[in-house]
Amino acid sequence: MQASFQSAATSPRPTSFDGDSATRAKPNPFAVEGSAENLTDPDNAPAVRLLTDTLQEATRRNASDLHIEPAEHGWRVRLRIDGVLHEIPQPPAHLRDAFITRVKVLARMDIAERRVPQDGRLRIATSPGRVEDYRVNSLPTLFGEKLVLRRLDALPTDLSLDSLGLDPRQRETVDAAIRAPHGLVLVTGPTGSGKTLSLYCFLNLLNGGARNLCSVEDPAEIQLAGINQVSVREKAGLTFAVALRAFLRQDPDVIMVGEIRDNETADVAVKAAQTGHLVLSTLHTNDAPAAVARLIDIGVEPYNLAAALRMVTAQRLVRRLCPRCRAPAPQSAAALRAAGFDDHQLDGWQPYAASGCAACHGIGYRGRVGVHQVMPVSDAMRELIVASAGTHELARLAQTEQVATLRDAALARVRDGTTSLAEALAATEIA
Repeated sequence: MQASFQSAATSPRPTSFDGDSATRAKPNPFAVEGSAENLTDPDNAPAVRLLTDTLQEATRRNASDLHIEPAEHGWRVRLRIDGVLHEIPQPPAHLRDAFITRVKVLARMDIAERRVPQDGRLRIATSPGRVEDYRVNSLPTLFGEKLVLRRLDALPTDLSLDSLGLDPRQRETVDAAIRAPHGLVLVTGPTGSGKTLSLYCFLNLLNGGARNLCSVEDPAEIQLAGINQVSVREKAGLTFAVALRAFLRQDPDVIMVGEIRDNETADVAVKAAQTGHLVLSTLHTNDAPAAVARLIDIGVEPYNLAAALRMVTAQRLVRRLCPRCRAPAPQSAAALRAAGFDDHQLDGWQPYAASGCAACHGIGYRGRVGVHQVMPVSDAMRELIVASAGTHELARLAQTEQVATLRDAALARVRDGTTSLAEALAATEIA
C-alpha cells in the first residue's frame, strides 16, 4: 500500500468562501443516528486505512467534494478544492472495490445494488476529537460505481451579508430588499456559484425571532436554529410546490424556496410574494436581467411578475490569490483594455497572478469570494416587464441605472489584488 497522506489538521470549519477556519458548527441534519463511525482503529483493513487517509487529506486541503472514479485498469480519487478538481496520488488498484464497498456500508447504502444510483449519508470520526458529515451518491458507470462524497463540514459557517463579498452599494440594496415586508427576491447563477449560501445569509439576517421563517430545499444542507426547514421528497409527493402551499397555511412571514424549477412552483411563489410574504428563491440564468425572461418562459404572467419582483442578483465565485505567493503579472495595456478596464484605471497599477507555495499546496489560490450583479426592480423596469421586454432591453435599462455587471464586479476584484485577471475572465465569460 502506498504511503498515507499527511495527517489531517484539527482546524475547525471554514468561514465565508475562504479556506481559513472559524468555530466549528453544530452537527448538521444529515448525520446518521447513533455514534460516529471510528476510522482511526489501527487494526482496520487496508481499505479502511486508505479511506481514513483520503478523508484526512480532504479535510487538510479543505475540499468540498471527493470523487471516487473507477477506470478499466484501476481508479482515481479527485478532490474539488475552490471549485476545481485536483487528482491525488493514485491509490492501489486492488483496493478499489473494497474502498467503494466500505463507503457504501458506512453510508447505509445497499452494497448488493450496483445497477442504479443510490444516495446515502454518513458521519465519520476522521481523527481523535473530529467528526465530519458527508452526503454520498453512487452512479453506475462502465467500469464500476462512481462515488461522490459532498463534505458538509466544508460549508461556510459565517452567514452574514459581509461574508458574501458585496460592495457597499450592493450591500445596501440587498439589505433593503430582504428587509421589505413582501416581494420576490431571486438569486441567479450556475450550479456551484453559491446561490443557496446567499439565501442562507438572507435568512440568517432575518432570523430574529419575530418572524415565522420557512424553507423548502433539495436537500437542506445547513441547519439553522429558528428556521422551519423542509427537505423535498419527491417519491413521497413532497415537492417544492406542495411544500409552498403548505407553508401558506402556516402563517409565514418569510419563505425560502431552494429553486424555482417549474410553472407550478413559480406560480405559487409569485402569488405568495403578492399576498404579503417575502419569498426568496434561486434560478439558473447567466445574469440578473435574464431571470425575468426565464420566469415568463416558465409561464408566469408578466403583470404578476412585475408586481411581485423586488430584486434579482446574479453571482459567481472566483478563487482568491494566495496572499503568501501572489506575484505581479505584467499585462499589456491593450489586453487590460480588452478585458474591460478604462484608461484611467491603468495608471500606476498592474494585476497579480497565481504563483504557488506550500501554504496553497502549489495551486496559487486559497479560498473563493463572490462577485455579484445586484439589480433592484425599479418602476421603469416594471413597465418593461409588463410590456414583455426582452433581456437586452432590461440589461440596457439596468446599465443606465448604474447596475454593475458581473464582469465589472470581477474586474474590481482584480484591481484590488483579490484574484487574477485570468480567473475573473473565466468566471464571467461573456457569451
